[in-house]
Amino acid sequence: MEDGTRIVDLEAVPENGSYLCTAEDPFTNETELVLVRCTEDPGVRAWINTCPHESQRLDTGDGAAIRNGEIVCPRHGSLFDACSGECDNGPAAGTTLPGVDVVVEDGAVHLADDRYAFLHEGGIDDDEPGSTSHLSL
Repeated sequence: MEDGTRIVDLEAVPENGSYLCTAEDPFTNETELVLVRCTEDPGVRAWINTCPHESQRLDTGDGAAIRNGEIVCPRHGSLFDACSGECDNGPAAGTTLPGVDVVVEDGAVHLADDRYAFLHEGGIDDDEPGSTSHLSL
């Protein structure tokens, strides 16, 4: 593996839920990724953290809802297969989550997709301070 591609230990990816992290593309656009467990090799998949139906975040910071091996969209309840990313029900039927290539090596998940560079654990805004507004309503 190349230096800087390690994301997290495999054991940190929950069996029922997701691991949220942020990567950037070659144009320095930050993108949230969710890592979810999958029954197929390598045992984990990475998806862009957005439902293709209405740009709803699947993991809003507390882990994506997973039911029977499917990722649940919190807005309309569409179910995406955790291994293939495909949806065959609800408003997102016929769509597929955009995937990001990862590999598992030496007990850790590594980013293997040359379209992205790993930035940090958590979402895009997780490292920014809260509002500094002094307005009161």
